[in-house]
Parts: sequence; C-alpha cells; structure tokens
Amino acid sequence: MKLTPVLTEKSLADAKIGRYTFLVNRTLDKDEIRKLIEKAFTIHVTGITTANMKGGTKKNSRGKVQTKKAYKKAWVSLSEKEKIDIFEEKTK
Repeated sequence: MKLTPVLTEKSLADAKIGRYTFLVNRTLDKDEIRKLIEKAFTIHVTGITTANMKGGTKKNSRGKVQTKKAYKKAWVSLSEKEKIDIFEEKTK
C-alpha cells in the first residue's frame, strides 16, 4: 500500500506536537492505516483521524481543463516519546 507523508508548513507544525499527516489509499480504513504505519516506522499509534478529500476540475493557464483525483488524508497521533524522522526539520 502507498503511504505518502505530507510535508507542508502546517503538517510540520503539527508534527512538533505529535500529529503526523499522510496521504493514503482511499480504500483503507483506520485499522489498516494503523497497521501500515506501525509496520513502516516501528512505532505505536495512539489515534487516527481520516478525511476523504474530493477531486475536481481546474483550468490551467492555457484554459485547458484538468482533473484532480480524489484522495484520503490521515492524521496520526503517536505516544509522547515517539517521533517520525521524516517530519523533523533540519536546522541550518
């Protein structure tokens, strides 16, 4: 199954308080997402919130209509002492 981390300013701010954001397959339920993340990162998930984001159409700069696919977002909470290294900001 595909598990894509979302690395935006908002998701990195959430990661500091222990909430991590992922894009997941739309057919997965919360239990399957929990097992997938625990297996991929060897951590313990304490909570999951999901949202189905709808697709749509958008016009590009040339006026051509493009379609955007629907996707599912999952926000994962971990126990207090655990972290996922992908979401850690590197200091300069």
